[in-house]
Amino acid sequence: MISRLQDLASRDVLQGRAAATLSRLLAGALDLLFPPNCASCGREGSFLCASCESVLPLLARPNCALCSGPARGQFCASCTAEPPAYDGLRAPYGFYGPARDMVHNLKYRNVRASAPDLGRLMADYLWSEPVPGGVLVPVPLHSRRERSRGFNQSALLAREVGRLTGISVAEDILRRSRNTAPQVSMAGPVERKENIEGAFECIGDVAGLEILLIDDVVTTGSTMSACAEPLKEAGASSVWGLALAR
Repeated sequence: MISRLQDLASRDVLQGRAAATLSRLLAGALDLLFPPNCASCGREGSFLCASCESVLPLLARPNCALCSGPARGQFCASCTAEPPAYDGLRAPYGFYGPARDMVHNLKYRNVRASAPDLGRLMADYLWSEPVPGGVLVPVPLHSRRERSRGFNQSALLAREVGRLTGISVAEDILRRSRNTAPQVSMAGPVERKENIEGAFECIGDVAGLEILLIDDVVTTGSTMSACAEPLKEAGASSVWGLALAR
């Protein structure tokens, strides 16, 4: 019996290696047939060329210690008036130029192969600017929207950040229980907050966990705050947010 199990295990390992090799060969063949192009300048060879990466727009400072938005003092007017549910929110880039082009390439042009580049940028930021986070939790899409899009871009980014940093990823902790209108369609911060309020629920055991929410873009922080609230209520010790751009 032990010998049989060892044989099966060896076969599974070999099959896994074969599958990985086949995946690499297919990816290489696709690159030959359809070479990647830079999302910003169109140059052939990668989804983000070295030239465009070198001019990615760093997030303007000074910024709020909580939401990373523009602030003259320690906190912005919005966070002073109504502190968010999260403990802090960080993003390395402003949402314009190559950063915006990269996000649109992934999110709206369905170029999922560009996720590793975005995830690498986010992981690099975490190495240089560490924030509390023992578990990466992607901001979830409603099941209907995820089926329509075919993927959750935040989950793709979380997996890449987790792979590069060694932080575990949990996609079964937070659920979007209400199918809200896209935040981009909201007129302003008040509408965004009302639209997303109560849209998420915690469905996992998070007691004592330090959670780092992952999303592609943050505008007002309303979505991150709406995610943090049920996680905090369920016992998470801290909830921070990380996005590629703000």
